[in-house]
Amino acid sequence: MAIDYGTKRTGLAVTDPLQIIATALTTVPTTEALDYISRYAVKENVIAYVIGIPRHLDNTDALIVPLIEKFISELQKKIPGAVVHRVDERFTSMMATKSLLESGQSRKTRQDKSVIDKISATIILQWWMEQKQR
Repeated sequence: MAIDYGTKRTGLAVTDPLQIIATALTTVPTTEALDYISRYAVKENVIAYVIGIPRHLDNTDALIVPLIEKFISELQKKIPGAVVHRVDERFTSMMATKSLLESGQSRKTRQDKSVIDKISATIILQWWMEQKQR
């Protein structure tokens, strides 16, 4: 499961059991993300969590990183033994917006932040799976 953490919304994506393709799951209010993820993990066989860590072009952490680290800590308390992989998510929102534009989505859809968040999570997960295969 990939997590694109935000202060308001958190985008989620998952993959098939063979880890071939990432698929957007949903976007949830960040205040509900831990509960949603833990309920989902009970129903599905989630073996790892891939969470985006935003970095600036000079490779320094964005201001939100301490909140993400706190979220990771809370996730590991709620789901003991949870394996968490941190991934640089530098350009995922821009890539998600471009993907929506190229797929012919309406302007309204392209401006919907919840859609961008779950597409960003999908990009994070797909990138991680591709790196893992190399």
